[in-house]
Amino acid sequence: MEKTEPWTLARIAYASLAVITLALGIAGLFLPLLPTTPFVLIAAWAASKGSPRLHRWLWNHPQIGPLLHNWHTKGAVPRNAKWFACISMSLSWIGLLAIGMNWIILGIMAFLFLSVAAFLITRPEPD
Repeated sequence: MEKTEPWTLARIAYASLAVITLALGIAGLFLPLLPTTPFVLIAAWAASKGSPRLHRWLWNHPQIGPLLHNWHTKGAVPRNAKWFACISMSLSWIGLLAIGMNWIILGIMAFLFLSVAAFLITRPEPD
């Protein structure tokens, strides 16, 4: 059994952030406007500072672990994740248009989604 540092306010805050962002990342699998990957990356970072147990679980998870490893070592994003993110953002924007969202909001969201898509597309792919 490994010894961990005592619970401090900072450690509690990081662990809480990790759990909340992981929950948001999981919710993002089902909610089109909520991104998954950034929340999982934040959860992994926060867990490394607040919860060694959650950090290990994330890194050893069969689906999440390889993604974290590829991002950490190469800044790499799998092609299917790029496609899924771009299609989800496109559908989300079309949904906003369909419900009659204000043009200013549509413009801001288009800029945001295009910026994220450009960033994702330019990331290398894992081997």
